Amino acid sequence: MEKSIGSNTDNLKLGIFSILVAVFSLSIGDAIIKSYSIAVPLWQMYVVRSMIALPILIVIIKLTQPSLTLIPKSIQWVALRSLLLGCMWVAYYAALPHIDLSVAAAIYYTIPLFITLFSAWFTQDSVSYKSWAAIITGFVGVLIIVRPTTNALNIYMFLPLLAAILYAIAMILTRTKCIDESPKILSLSLNVMFIVMGLIATMLLTVLELDDVTRQSNTFLLGNWRVLDAQGWLVMSALGVVIILGSWFAAIAYQNGPSQIIASFDYSYLVFSVIWGLVFFAETPDGRSIVGMVLIVAAGLTIIRAS
Repeated sequence: MEKSIGSNTDNLKLGIFSILVAVFSLSIGDAIIKSYSIAVPLWQMYVVRSMIALPILIVIIKLTQPSLTLIPKSIQWVALRSLLLGCMWVAYYAALPHIDLSVAAAIYYTIPLFITLFSAWFTQDSVSYKSWAAIITGFVGVLIIVRPTTNALNIYMFLPLLAAILYAIAMILTRTKCIDESPKILSLSLNVMFIVMGLIATMLLTVLELDDVTRQSNTFLLGNWRVLDAQGWLVMSALGVVIILGSWFAAIAYQNGPSQIIASFDYSYLVFSVIWGLVFFAETPDGRSIVGMVLIVAAGLTIIRAS
């Protein structure tokens, strides 16, 4: 049975706590990936990170819920959700080596705007004039940051926007089609998808036999796998723990509270991203980016209050 929006079985406090844990974990992981993206290609990171995460997750499941089957109840919906999230992270991670972490996060957190749009589409809920105004305001904020008509345009800035669309659809599926799935199984399934995507992409790149110049033009997406040293294995292990916490607690959050409310606390990622960007990369958002961020956050919070 699917849990309806605003169901009396919701646990909003658990949902809010869980999304804060998730975004804190993922923000640290994204900062690590941004700093380490030159050393290891994305597809190797996908496979190695999740190969570390999978046995940890299985042990946790067997210790805490020994009777729980590792096969999802709705394989097709869980697989679709996992694929959407896998593609979402490809888009977001591909942007990180090329733009500031705080800018990527600001564009990415148009998520509530898309959740509102897609929720209305999928559930036939009406969108108020205030929400439409907020959606337009949020996209104005994106345009201010991206600057599509100036020489400052960076095509990589559109990738976090694509990531936001994919994430919004995935979270609506979490709330509707995957509501009865165990969060641990959702996390397990996501890591299986990471491995599958990483191996398929690696095989495709091998078949294509790209020359060294092409591979070096974007080593993060096209580069060859590399031998990991002790530091590399430590980084992969940390990312494995991060993806467990992030995917597990995000699933808990969106299963236990209305998508619009949980998405408002998702905005704490913006705060963390600015902090990590300043601490680890000495990134300081310029005036235009700050204005854009403010408009996006204001738009998202307006939609949440109107929901």
